[in-house]
Parts: sequence; C-alpha cells; structure tokens
Amino acid sequence: MAEAKEELMRVGELAKAVGKTVRAMHLYEELGLLEPRARSEGGFRLYGPEAVDRIHWIVKLQAIGFTLAEIQGFVRDFQGAGSGREATARVRALFTEKQAQIREQITQLQVIENDLSEALAYLDSCQTCTDDYAPTACGVCDHHGHHKGEAPPLFAGLTPSRREGREDNKPFDVPVTVLYREDREGNN
Repeated sequence: MAEAKEELMRVGELAKAVGKTVRAMHLYEELGLLEPRARSEGGFRLYGPEAVDRIHWIVKLQAIGFTLAEIQGFVRDFQGAGSGREATARVRALFTEKQAQIREQITQLQVIENDLSEALAYLDSCQTCTDDYAPTACGVCDHHGHHKGEAPPLFAGLTPSRREGREDNKPFDVPVTVLYREDREGNN
C-alpha cells in the first residue's frame, strides 16, 4: 500500500491554520525563521506541517518575552555555532537569563497582586458608607473600621492628604451631595 502524499499548504492556508496574517508569514520568512519546503509551478511558497510547529514555537517564544529580533539572533547563533554543544550552551544561557527575568516579573506581579487585594479589602468596607463625604475624605477616613491615615497605598494615592493644623481647622471638603445640589441650583 502506497503512503499518502503529504499535503503542502500555500502561505494563505498556513496563515489561516495558525491564526496569523500572510504578512506575518512573510516576515518570519524574511527573518529566516520560516522556510517554505517547496515552490509550486506558479512560484507559490508551499509549507509542510512542520511550518505549523515552527510558528507555534515562535509564538511561544514571543509569549515568553522574546522579540522577533532576539529569536532571529539566537537562531542564527545556534545555526552558526561550531558544535552542537556550543549551540546548546548559547541557547541555555539565553533561556536562563529569560527565566531569571520572568521570575523577577512574577515577584513584582505578586507584590502588585497583594497591593490590589489589600486595596480591594479596604474598598469593600466603603460600600456601606454614606454619600455625605466628599471623595477627598476617603483616603483619610476613620469610618467602617478604617484608621485615619492608614489607607492602603494604592488607594491612598488617589486623594490628596488633608493638611493638618490649618488655622481655621475647617476641612477642605464639603459633602458631595451639597456640591451636586448647589450645581443644580446654579450656585457654583
């Protein structure tokens, strides 16, 4: 029984199969990241199933944080290395560096997530607050279990700090409801 002939794809079919544009396929080829297996009689590029795998590899590397120029550079370095050992050592060094960068990003994102969680917990208690306070009172309030001046940093930065010890000891703030009422009455 004869083996079935492997179906080759034109560039548009390949692009559709991987969810990319034809221009992206041409760019990958220009950068030396993708090679057609053959050309049709009419000169069209023809790609085998390995091209799909190659594009998925490129996309994964981009998701990791490599630019196309970086991918092009280390593919060129890999192919131009004097030995397999040297080639793999170069790639290993790049991947190790990228892994360290990603671990640093993960640490930074964990800090950000903690900051967001702290701010959201604080803001959850604000949902039962009265409408009598102006937004500028929110970062320094002592209502609903909050302690004056202890708002989480992500939230505290939203409102300017109140000046303590003003001569008239009057707060800058007026209730928001009063502002809206005055505006509706035409008293600015």
